[in-house]
Amino acid sequence: MEKRWDVLGVGCAAVDDLLYVRGYPPADAKVPVERRERQCGGLTATALVAAARQGAKCAYAGALGRDELSRFILKTLALEQIDISPVGVHEQAGPFHSTIIVDQTAHTRNIFFEAPVVTGPISTSPTDEQVRSTRVLLVDHHGGAATVRVQKAARAAGVSVVADLERDDWANFAEILALSEHLVIPQRFAARITGRDRPEDAAAALLRPENQIVVVTCGAQGCWAISSGQREARFFPAFPVDTVDTTGCGDTFHGVYAAQLAHGATLDERIRRASAAAALKATCHGGQKGIPTRGDVDRFLQARSAGG
Repeated sequence: MEKRWDVLGVGCAAVDDLLYVRGYPPADAKVPVERRERQCGGLTATALVAAARQGAKCAYAGALGRDELSRFILKTLALEQIDISPVGVHEQAGPFHSTIIVDQTAHTRNIFFEAPVVTGPISTSPTDEQVRSTRVLLVDHHGGAATVRVQKAARAAGVSVVADLERDDWANFAEILALSEHLVIPQRFAARITGRDRPEDAAAALLRPENQIVVVTCGAQGCWAISSGQREARFFPAFPVDTVDTTGCGDTFHGVYAAQLAHGATLDERIRRASAAAALKATCHGGQKGIPTRGDVDRFLQARSAGG
């Protein structure tokens, strides 16, 4: 069937209130807030913004409520040209609400979040027809049985499933993991669920017949990737940049990876472009605000190629 979208995301969204301080304080201390911003965030929502800025046609089908925070998410995604028509409405749903303290000296951040009762897809949204209307399905660890339902619909329709998983203590995690064809996860989490400290070993341990690709990301150290049929993971270096804020870098990687997958790019092309986008994001303050456009990534890669 004709595809309506390149990437359909069904995971969580968040409202992030970012507070910028000169340095993160010890206990019982007071520090002035130098600047504050409110942004749309969340694993899947941020990845969709990254994919959309690469020129992918994207849609969001997670559940939201009728509250002010949910309205903020809908408005923000619509401004990014992300189709919000598949969003499911549930009275107990809504975005995560996070307060993020950004240390402008150490270039680190601490996240304090409040979770809604219902997050991710629900039993009625997205429909199987909507799942069949996309080239790539993007999921995270939220949604439980509803996420499993959507993944199974995607697999039955030949739709690629990209997963951004960071927690294994949410419902149906084992099934969500098993149904993810393109598993892209951070090194710390990969080490915890496999017991393998070396990222290349963790990647190999996570590869299953149902996985086409496993990518273990290591931030500024690059990433390791392994495909079905390979015995060892390959290393892909990161692009060195002057880091300002790492908020959203991992989600940017996922979104650009998914966009490139939808456009038929090879694994090397997916990782190169996703790594470049994540590096550019790290040079800017904020989560979604600092996500680069396709033109930004093109110029960055051209400059790196010209400079060797």
